Amino acid sequence: MTKKILFIPLFFLLTAMGTNAPAGSDRKPVSPFEIDKLDKTKAPDFSLKDMNGRAVSFSAFKGKVILLNFWATWCPSCIAEMPSFNRAYQQMRGRGLEVIAVSTDRSLSDAKNFSDKKGLSFTVLLDETRNVTKQYKVFSLPTTFLIDRNGIIVEKFYGEYDWTGQEMRQKIERLL
Repeated sequence: MTKKILFIPLFFLLTAMGTNAPAGSDRKPVSPFEIDKLDKTKAPDFSLKDMNGRAVSFSAFKGKVILLNFWATWCPSCIAEMPSFNRAYQQMRGRGLEVIAVSTDRSLSDAKNFSDKKGLSFTVLLDETRNVTKQYKVFSLPTTFLIDRNGIIVEKFYGEYDWTGQEMRQKIERLL
């Protein structure tokens, strides 16, 4: 009986992950474990447009400690986390913290309306093609990368966090 109970969830997990690429596709399915390959490596460079349509390059933030967040306006945890990012940025930007929020929304107007409504003071970029999201191997939202002044990914976080709470603040301040 125990083997049957273990087999059923394992079967559904493997089925959901897939074993082959979709029919007619040359893409392989991305494993959620792919993101682990980015640990302690240089953060991939990219360029995306901000909420005003201007191209912003990740390399422009060289020498800063960066919280790179992938999110969407339809994601409740992402929405709940944004005020915390705003407070952290306002409290620590003078010491070298940058917050870059990469919206995975397909619509600039959705991301811009949200950003304006919430009064976000940090950089918000749009990845409507999700190419950067794929480059960073993001498989769930929100996902946040903590990147040091040398551009090395120090740690990644899945889900909603309080970025002004003691634990997260200490992680950031160690790098400032």
